[in-house]
Amino acid sequence: MQSHPIATAEQHQHERQALALTEHPTVVAARDRVRAHWLEKMQPSPAMRDCFDAAFEEVMFSAAVWSSNQDPLRPKVIAITRLEHRLGDLRIPGSRWGIDNPDSIYRVIPISGDERYRIHGRVGERRMTENYFTLWDDSMNTVDVLSGHDLVLADDRTFTITVDCEPANGRPNHIQSSPAAHEFYIRDVMLDWASDEPNELRIERLGAAPTSPARSPEEQAELTAEFMLRYADFTTGLSKGTLRRTANDFSLAYSADKGGALRNQFYVGGHFDLAADECFVIHVGDGGAAYFVVPIANVWGTTMDVVHRTSSLNKAQSVPNDDGTYTYVLGPRDPGVHNWLDTCGLREGMLTLRMAEFPEGRPQGEVSARGEVVKLADLKSILPDETKWIDGEQRQRQREERAAGYLRRLPEAR
Repeated sequence: MQSHPIATAEQHQHERQALALTEHPTVVAARDRVRAHWLEKMQPSPAMRDCFDAAFEEVMFSAAVWSSNQDPLRPKVIAITRLEHRLGDLRIPGSRWGIDNPDSIYRVIPISGDERYRIHGRVGERRMTENYFTLWDDSMNTVDVLSGHDLVLADDRTFTITVDCEPANGRPNHIQSSPAAHEFYIRDVMLDWASDEPNELRIERLGAAPTSPARSPEEQAELTAEFMLRYADFTTGLSKGTLRRTANDFSLAYSADKGGALRNQFYVGGHFDLAADECFVIHVGDGGAAYFVVPIANVWGTTMDVVHRTSSLNKAQSVPNDDGTYTYVLGPRDPGVHNWLDTCGLREGMLTLRMAEFPEGRPQGEVSARGEVVKLADLKSILPDETKWIDGEQRQRQREERAAGYLRRLPEAR
């Protein structure tokens, strides 16, 4: 298998090709159209407008990366949501979009229901808490899904997943496709950034060599232009749906397996809008979930500085209350608590809490997340007595440990 599970030679070659694709005249023209279209549809606040240029670059590059791995006769395993890095003299932009989860490594593999495939892989010595191989149709609705917990492994931790339209018929690690099957969306979720290891993966299409040619540069550019507009409109739908709710109302939980949502995962969405002297206190009951994360994003669907600042915190990175619940303080100013959600200077933004991996497949207690706006001067009086407070030196150590853990999956940026 590869020396690094994510920074593979195939990944790097694909990123270089995607970067070249962004210079195609059709893509350049589409980028200008989508830029104007998206700003017009969103009518952003000044704070969100300030976030736009950096986020727009990432979303458009992600469209180039994903759209250029859409050939089921020539499938590749490609990570689609990465941070900016360098390949020699080339600057590779980030590719976050769609309200990404900072804990997740997202990889895609195009397939056809008419074809047969094998996905070869190896799990790390440190297994992940959450890992799913989800087979989607072309609208991101689930056709089938295999949990990494159910993989049957060889003694050397390798595995093979068979993919075709037939039932398993006793085959382990089988995913049944269908005429609607379009691509795999694979989530490797890093709960413990310092220790968890993503799967090594490669794809094999079975059968004869392709008889039809690959897309021409012009055809690929047209497809990328379609993806660019689709990404902007998809994210607009997510953001406007959240923004229709009252600001600072963070209490609605839902579960779905359509539109890109993961089956058996709970989502709690909301947005915050704070005055200069306010913070947002979030109370979480995880229902016994082995995994949850509270990330901050802008309306363009990208998270903030997830490497060097605590703009997201998951269960392993958080300190619980004595009763097993969790309390977070969100805001642009450091309140001196361990569980600080750093908005990176923003006083408004979006939240999409995710909870998963419940015992016996369902919550064993209350699944809840509620928030309240609190004056900074009153913060200590409303936090639990056992709240962990930290000083500047401890905060710096927390950030350094966080960065070191994240960069294990992005070795090009070290």
